[in-house]
Amino acid sequence: MVRTEIIALAGSLGLMGLVLELVRRRRLKEKYSLLWLFTAVVLLVLSLSRGLMERVAGMMGIYYAPSAFFLLAFLFLMLITLQFSVVISKLSERNKILTQEVALLKLKLKEMEPEEKT
Repeated sequence: MVRTEIIALAGSLGLMGLVLELVRRRRLKEKYSLLWLFTAVVLLVLSLSRGLMERVAGMMGIYYAPSAFFLLAFLFLMLITLQFSVVISKLSERNKILTQEVALLKLKLKEMEPEEKT
């Protein structure tokens, strides 16, 4: 095996192990782990199959197959980042709405309290 293949294989297995460990410790939810596991499996398959990687690189017009591997890894990471950006945007909007609702509830509660006489 070439050094780049070993690095790619170790990286793929490391990513898979890390994701599984984070799910096991409940630091990563299962619905988010699926995309990470899919990425790790694709990278693992490509790192184990030199012929497949060379065909994929050839279709992309890249002469050095490990460069195509790392390009695909980068593209998958970009997709994951985009997915998390969407999730963060939704959570930010929900947080804003919840904050506004709490403020309105506090105002109503304050209006309902009898005024203190001095």
